[in-house]
Amino acid sequence: MAYAIRHITTFNYKPAVGESIMEVRMQPRTDLRQRCLTFALEVKPRANVMSYRDFFGNAVHHFDIPGRHETIEVSAQAIVEVLPPFDLSQRKMSDWSEIDSRVQEGDYWEMLLPSQFAKPTELLQKLAAELNMSRRGEPLALLQELNASLYEKFDYVPNSTKVDSPIDDALRSRQGVCQDFAHIMIALVRQLKIPCRYVSGYLYHTSKDKDRSPAGATHAWVEAYLGEAGWVAFDPTNKLLGSERHVCVAVGRDYADVPPTRGVYKGEAESELSVRVTVLPVDAPQPEELPPAMVLRSKRPENAAAAIAAQQQQQQQ
Repeated sequence: MAYAIRHITTFNYKPAVGESIMEVRMQPRTDLRQRCLTFALEVKPRANVMSYRDFFGNAVHHFDIPGRHETIEVSAQAIVEVLPPFDLSQRKMSDWSEIDSRVQEGDYWEMLLPSQFAKPTELLQKLAAELNMSRRGEPLALLQELNASLYEKFDYVPNSTKVDSPIDDALRSRQGVCQDFAHIMIALVRQLKIPCRYVSGYLYHTSKDKDRSPAGATHAWVEAYLGEAGWVAFDPTNKLLGSERHVCVAVGRDYADVPPTRGVYKGEAESELSVRVTVLPVDAPQPEELPPAMVLRSKRPENAAAAIAAQQQQQQQ
């Protein structure tokens, strides 16, 4: 399946701010299961856009807008071909000892250690005990069970957490967005000594799908390394395995490694961020109008750290 993806992010500032420096991760990856055929990034006001690959192999574009400005618009368009996932029932699956052997021989340490948003807490340990998260049965079956349990025990509630919310917020209320589901699953899987990483991207929605995550927003899920089967994708928000509908943009230890936008600006301004996303098959009629924007507002920052948070509020829904 080939998809045409459009992702538009707009920042509005009052009063105008001075220099803005920003980096974006919006170019879909090319790997064994998908190919990014075309990608274009447009920035207003016009800026010289440069790019590099980060430690995890994600494409990162960055730019500097030196003059005063009230608005920044970042528009990304891509065409991506996604292959059907491997049929796991037809593949040899590794047991615990084989996974341990492959992990020991490889370089997976960064996906095994606690990270900023995916780390053990007292509430996480209580959930692990509740779900009997111990090395039992077959690894794939256990992770499928965990994927389903998180879907059933946690409610999906948009805007119930913030971009920088710790997992305890979702664990305490038993509700969150896809970002929270992913962080909780990653923290639990790593405790089983299975490498697990955060995936940022898009999910194609159709009328027949019963997804909890909405269209018109970015999405997040996880990938666990299962030895012979490689990296296997799990979507606990929607109780899905990785499918032809999942389009990967970036991978990392958790959300902190892969925000769609991240930057700083000079000035003390209230900001409003709006995001519009469309994911459609390339042969489908393209909409004349974009879907309603997801809007996030922040008050005037009191310090530099708050200004940075205001620039990277694209919470994944």
